[in-house]
Amino acid sequence: MMTQQVLAIATGDQGQFAQLVTVLIILLLVATIVALLSRRLRVPYVTGLVLAGVAIAEFLPQKVGLDSALIINLFLPILLFEAAINTDIRRLRSTLRPILLLAGPGVLIAVGVTAIGLKFGLALPWVPALLAGVILAITDTVSVIAVFKEVAVPSRLITIVEGESLFNDGIALVLFSLILKFNATGNITLVDGVRELVVVIAGGVVVGLVLGYLGVGLYLQSEDDPLSSILLTVAIALSAFQLCQFLQVSGVVAVVIAGLMVGNLERSQSVSASSRITVLSFWEYAGFGVNTFIFLLIGLELRLDTLGRTLPAVLLAVMAYQMGRLLAVYPLLALVKVFDRPIPLKWQHVLFLGNIKGSLSMALVLSLPSNIPGRESLIAIVFGAVLLSLVGQAVGLPLVVQKLKLSHTSETQQWIEGLQSQLMTAKAAQDELDTLLKSGVLPKSVYEELRSSYQIKVAAAERSLRDFYNRRSEKAIEIAIRDSRFDAVRRRLLLAEKNALNDALRKRILSEEIVRSRLKAIDEQLLKVEDD
Repeated sequence: MMTQQVLAIATGDQGQFAQLVTVLIILLLVATIVALLSRRLRVPYVTGLVLAGVAIAEFLPQKVGLDSALIINLFLPILLFEAAINTDIRRLRSTLRPILLLAGPGVLIAVGVTAIGLKFGLALPWVPALLAGVILAITDTVSVIAVFKEVAVPSRLITIVEGESLFNDGIALVLFSLILKFNATGNITLVDGVRELVVVIAGGVVVGLVLGYLGVGLYLQSEDDPLSSILLTVAIALSAFQLCQFLQVSGVVAVVIAGLMVGNLERSQSVSASSRITVLSFWEYAGFGVNTFIFLLIGLELRLDTLGRTLPAVLLAVMAYQMGRLLAVYPLLALVKVFDRPIPLKWQHVLFLGNIKGSLSMALVLSLPSNIPGRESLIAIVFGAVLLSLVGQAVGLPLVVQKLKLSHTSETQQWIEGLQSQLMTAKAAQDELDTLLKSGVLPKSVYEELRSSYQIKVAAAERSLRDFYNRRSEKAIEIAIRDSRFDAVRRRLLLAEKNALNDALRKRILSEEIVRSRLKAIDEQLLKVEDD
């Protein structure tokens, strides 16, 4: 009898596991379809994921929920470390003042304004209003950076957005824990709160520096083994966060500091290029995968019927946090010109409109203790605000960025790109004609006539580009070739070289020693392309 019960339990567990695997496969397929469609429809990828999650929620064989503990303890350290390891500390230092203004006083202003709006607009008690203010003050930068990859944006603005995101989360999470502690004890003073804020942040900095320093030492020992380096960086990211949770200091700050230290090492000459390429590629894939699942899970959690019932409260919350963001961005960045390079007004518009909400806001509201007054209402309000933000702001932001024309394209650049597009389309058509001829669809006489017409366009474009560069000095040609518009081409060519070498090694055409030496040189060139 006991054996039968054990077998029944084991069979039930296997059935649940099989259903979970089925759900994961469905989610991966949906993510792939969304990636293809979002590119064609020019819709932000994360917005497409959320809408797809809403659409398929009722058809999944097993309910999959957004686990706040999973988001905070696993996904958040991965996203923070991925952002930090890819942040150039030299660029971050050059924009540190506006970043600290937005992530420090800016967060406090946004939290205060949002909390006041919710307190008097929805008659919430102060503690829930302040918690909602903190939750809605957090910005999700994934959607903004995705827009920047499609639209030309100055690199300094990208650095400000990425840097603010790194430190914004840390300050907001510290405030969140302080408010919860006040709710539990009821006797924390302003002085105690400020003291604890400093201790929590300083503790996170110390933990990040110590683990980052120890990790860098181990990293240098394992530089010839890229796979060990990957495991080491994962251990640094997760252990920094968990150690801070145990010590009750800021895990977010610790992960960011450790990531910056490892990332700065990545750019030094003491680590081989092959190891750097492998580690950075792993974290790029890890960040992309985590974001994919997070935004799909957000869509699975959202309920349109609940949004309909709470829509007035959600709209009030959206107006409150937008007002808080407005008062944080424009007045504070107007002060930057006193002690640093001024932030253009167009950039300020992007920073204001890029106030998009995402996974961390939803994870925090789900982690609220059950004794918080109006917890269910707060969850519904935050979920609704996140949905409107991802569908409204994330979709509208690319149009706004394009209209602002942050990066001016000269008439010469437009002329060159026009000739390049003529070359690309004509040669693509010629390739298709070759396919049609080989398959027997076109007779050779028609093929030759059509191909010659396209060859005229190719020759004209090539002649114009050749004449243009012949009129330029050698220095101008070198600058043009190094232009960022050619980076994608250079990268593809270098990757093609790597692929040919690896193929030759697999077929035993070349020796491993020769291939390793050549691969090292190609990796160095790849890093230079990425740094440019």
